[in-house]
Amino acid sequence: MSGVNKVILVGHLGKDPEIRYLEGNVSVSSFPLATSEFYNKDGKKVEQTEWHNIVMWRGLADVSAKYLSKGKLVYIEGKLRTRSYEDREGIRRYTTEIVAENFTLLGRKSDFEPQNTAGTDKTTEKSGTQTPKDVDFKENDDDEDLF
Repeated sequence: MSGVNKVILVGHLGKDPEIRYLEGNVSVSSFPLATSEFYNKDGKKVEQTEWHNIVMWRGLADVSAKYLSKGKLVYIEGKLRTRSYEDREGIRRYTTEIVAENFTLLGRKSDFEPQNTAGTDKTTEKSGTQTPKDVDFKENDDDEDLF
């Protein structure tokens, strides 16, 4: 029997996704995601926040750069991946990330509109179709098929 590597998170983006392009024009985006839980300690409500490093590849990365921004609430499904790298001083480092397989925007209807990065203008792109109320993005979906 094979193992299961499944992560489900609901949290707020800590900053806008950073997108970069690798060899072969493969896109990858990354951003921190905060998940919080509350508990009582000595009669006082205490908040504990965990930070997760999220990575999205290819079409999912492109869609994340278009729709996600700092503070947005999002549901993410993916898998844990630990990798190693050498830092600038040549020291081997390890990092654990969540490689997202899909995400769903949560929140107000305005949270589903593409981000306008040209300033504070609140206009949105029009592609001949309405932005869906419940947007669910899957890793293997093509951008054109979503709308």
